[in-house]
Amino acid sequence: PHISLQLFHTEEKLGQAEKTELDAHLENLLARIYRQTEILLQPNPSARIEEFFYEKLDKKIPSRITNGELLGQYMQDAANDFGAATPYGSTLMKVGEYQRKLGETEREFMQTSAISFLTPLRNFLEGDWRTISRERRLLENRRLDLDVCKARLKKAKVAEAKASAMPDFQETRPRNYVLSASASAAEHELRVAQTEFDRQAEVTRLLLEGISSTHVNHLRCLHEFVEAQATYYAQCHRLMQELQRELARFPNTFTVTPSISAGPSGVAQSAMPAAPHSKAMEADGLKIEEVQAPAAGTRKAKVLYDYDAADATELSLMADELITVYTVPGMDPDWLIGERGNQKGKVPVTYLELLS
Repeated sequence: PHISLQLFHTEEKLGQAEKTELDAHLENLLARIYRQTEILLQPNPSARIEEFFYEKLDKKIPSRITNGELLGQYMQDAANDFGAATPYGSTLMKVGEYQRKLGETEREFMQTSAISFLTPLRNFLEGDWRTISRERRLLENRRLDLDVCKARLKKAKVAEAKASAMPDFQETRPRNYVLSASASAAEHELRVAQTEFDRQAEVTRLLLEGISSTHVNHLRCLHEFVEAQATYYAQCHRLMQELQRELARFPNTFTVTPSISAGPSGVAQSAMPAAPHSKAMEADGLKIEEVQAPAAGTRKAKVLYDYDAADATELSLMADELITVYTVPGMDPDWLIGERGNQKGKVPVTYLELLS
């Protein structure tokens, strides 16, 4: 019987045998589940295989070091070799520290996502979906049985019709009775096969439609996954802002040409520069509270980027606002005095667009 089913399946593929089509609604349910599963599953196959073996062996999955943590470790090792007290070594050490923090944040995000999102999805696929797949395969076998019975009945009726149409010169009526009995037996087998197919189709349909009850849980998991992503990217943004402020306090012995990148509106914009070092002004003994605006020489300036003041002598800036700026004798040329209402402080020139 197994060989005959294989042959019949081959005939179906070649278009030489009738095929019972499954219900369109059932096929659509299967397609939607497969499509969403492919989208939501973890894309890293090697990680899935490793986790699979650890789970089957009932062992704790080891914590993996992230690429960011590894890069930070290499940077700090190199900084020690160059000399942590040198400008380059100290900068490299600081960047490596924050790369490790970024890597730790990524690892926390991966762990949170695994607990709140991937694990429930994997449990569903290994539980309910495995049962559905088994019933689906059984339904396919019932379909093949049904189509085999249809083919047998069709052949029996064709043979019976031919025998009835031919003149019986040799009195072979008993043969016609045998053909009629064969057709009756084929009809009985078809009714049994149809009943089994209908029963299995109903079982499979109920299982698939029952998945809708798990949608609420899956929706909650999806929300938690999005929350974890939002938290992760916010932490990364905060760390990079902290790193920029830290690097702005380091001695600058080189000039950086701002790179050009596309802004949110698609217009090319200069990447935000690092603020220059402001210690020279303090060394000259110039105090902000004693600085007075000159009678002439003040200008308006448009702020290009947000800037957080490093200390009380500096003025925090917000992108696109207008401030009044001027310079005073003995001041570092990379800095200006900025005023906004009754607020006053040093501002980096690279963050401003001077207006005429």
